[in-house]
Amino acid sequence: MGKNYIDIENDQGATLRYRKHANGRGLVAHGAKVHPKAHIEAGAYIEPGARIGAGATIARGAWIEPDAVIGEGAHIEAHAHIGQGAAIGDNAYVGVRTEVGAGARIVRGARIGDDETVAAGLTVATNPKGLWLAA
Repeated sequence: MGKNYIDIENDQGATLRYRKHANGRGLVAHGAKVHPKAHIEAGAYIEPGARIGAGATIARGAWIEPDAVIGEGAHIEAHAHIGQGAAIGDNAYVGVRTEVGAGARIVRGARIGDDETVAAGLTVATNPKGLWLAA
């Protein structure tokens, strides 16, 4: 196989093919859509079906699960985990080691701090300082 591809076996025993993103060194699975102007750092994983918008940054060690959507200009910090089908709005920020559950929604411009947990299916809006607002 060419040096731009790597095959990795998942938990179910299936082999997934990953490639290095053009604007970074992170691994993007076959079937994921990553905008060419997004930045995927080394050690980040983008799973099949995920979509990453223009100007988004996925930091080292972050894991974006299948069918998650990351908006334009969003920033996902190191070792964050974005669950299956979750959506991160444009220009939102997700902190270091933060867990965003499956199907959760982070609204446009929201700031989620380090070591936070957003429950599956929850929608979160914050003020500019990162304080969670009541829905």
